[in-house]
Amino acid sequence: MTEPTPVSFADLGLSEAVLAAVRAVGYESPSPIQQAAIPPLLAGRDLLGQAQTGTGKTAAFALPLLCRLDLKRAEPQLLVLTPTRELAIQVAEAMQTYARHMKGFHVLPIYGGAGMDFQLKQLRRGVHAVVGTPGRIQDHLRRKTLKLDKLEAVVIDEADEMLRMGFIDDVESILGEMPEEKQVALFSATLPDRIRKVVAHHLSDPVEIKIKTKTATVASVDQRFVEVRGFDKLDALTRILEAEDFDAMLIFVRTRQATSELSEKLEARGLASAALSGEMTQAMRERTIDRLKKGKLDIVVATDVAARGLDVERITHVVNYDIPHDVEGYIHRIGRTGRAGRSGHAILFVMPRERRILVAIERATRQRVEPMLLPTREDVADRRAAQFKETITEVLGSQDLAFFEQIVSSYAEEHGREPQKIAAALAYLAQKDRPLKPPPAPESRREQFTERAPLHAERRSRGPAPDAQERRERPPRAAREDVELVRYRIEVGHEHGVQPGNIVGAIANEAGIDAAHIGRIEIFDSHSIVGLPDGMPKDIYQRLRKAWVCGQQLSISVDAGGGGDPPKRLPPGIARKRKHHDKKRGTGAHD
Repeated sequence: MTEPTPVSFADLGLSEAVLAAVRAVGYESPSPIQQAAIPPLLAGRDLLGQAQTGTGKTAAFALPLLCRLDLKRAEPQLLVLTPTRELAIQVAEAMQTYARHMKGFHVLPIYGGAGMDFQLKQLRRGVHAVVGTPGRIQDHLRRKTLKLDKLEAVVIDEADEMLRMGFIDDVESILGEMPEEKQVALFSATLPDRIRKVVAHHLSDPVEIKIKTKTATVASVDQRFVEVRGFDKLDALTRILEAEDFDAMLIFVRTRQATSELSEKLEARGLASAALSGEMTQAMRERTIDRLKKGKLDIVVATDVAARGLDVERITHVVNYDIPHDVEGYIHRIGRTGRAGRSGHAILFVMPRERRILVAIERATRQRVEPMLLPTREDVADRRAAQFKETITEVLGSQDLAFFEQIVSSYAEEHGREPQKIAAALAYLAQKDRPLKPPPAPESRREQFTERAPLHAERRSRGPAPDAQERRERPPRAAREDVELVRYRIEVGHEHGVQPGNIVGAIANEAGIDAAHIGRIEIFDSHSIVGLPDGMPKDIYQRLRKAWVCGQQLSISVDAGGGGDPPKRLPPGIARKRKHHDKKRGTGAHD
């Protein structure tokens, strides 16, 4: 199948409500599988999609099938079957995001390890879409608490993974509970005979899509990844910019807005950069690229669309600040470096929930992406000192300093100071806007928002261990007892279909707070209360205020009228009383 000509999401026939959500998320153009799958799914056709994880499958089926829902019918019309609870949660959250402008829409993730009572309550209230693992879906079917008689469409996601985990018979059993007339979409990276039998039995004249992923990258590109939380990305990038030897660097982000925001933040840190996005005029784009080619600019922050066809030999580094939506995008990105026989370097920022895409990238490229340790503050300080010394050497060799020597000599005589002390004072004045000494280490409180086991130490398993299913189904960990917590109110509750896993996932992803540091969660009809570590940095607090869960903005605030700003650290006595109060309440914990 030839790759389709690039189009926009607006060209694909999506509803205005879904398009508004796509624009709000900041997607610029559909990936190949989205471009190929959305029109036939909108038309009601069955579909067989052969594509790897990380190709943008979720949006490929969620966007068109959301457009086909009748929100006046509060009954399951769409079912998505996934092999794991993690994927079920991700798909449900993605659907909620895409449906944020569809008033009254409800999606329910169903998987083992979560509270059955909550799922039953939500099913009684009525949902339009269900996303779940085969085991728990079957459980509800046996109880007759989930009815599929009015189902309009079903998606089987990662069918080959279902087969590998032994779920494919369960999937066929569930398909047998559905109406004869329904739309079926099946996605699988490979198509073994058992999956082909499912396709033959349950799909009717399906549209077949096969997205071929390139299996080789530029051989001269060194690929590394950094485990990083969302709010730590800027600090990580700044350290890399300080410590890496680069000629020119291209930094990729997902959205147009992010190009200007990140570029401005780098400028504020004294790093000259420019934004490059699809909304720029051709003249502006060419001017920026020309500055990059001529060495007048060293750092460009770009989107995938803006970087199409970009060929600048002096680009030695590509940084994937935001992980690409698909593997193909990654390959195109890192192909911007290592040109004309020169060596290139590609650095990928990976957040915890993006591990699957990292594994998919390695499988598709057949190359290992090596873990990278971030430069320490001491490394940055050493680098700055070395550069400062080089500058001194250049000045000594190229400038007539006789006049300045006289000034120093005169000052030494007048004040009785040694020339070395005077030189130290002048060095301080010269570098005070870019200190050579390492900045102070972060307060231990902030580290509660960042600490986690190294990603590369826990991600390498290619198949489930004997107890892997049990691990997938287990609930989130309870908060550590040695962390002082503050109670926060978030504006999402039962009536929005939220459950503890949604809240934990959003906070962990948006603010980088480890699940071990998230305390008791109490869910009420219109809002929820969650315990978070004391001393939350203001930038993290502001990020959480803007985060979305189940179609609702968190709008986080301190519980019981605590005001709009993150609280200052509580005195020990008050903290103990609050902890004692929480212990007495003793309900709603996410454990």
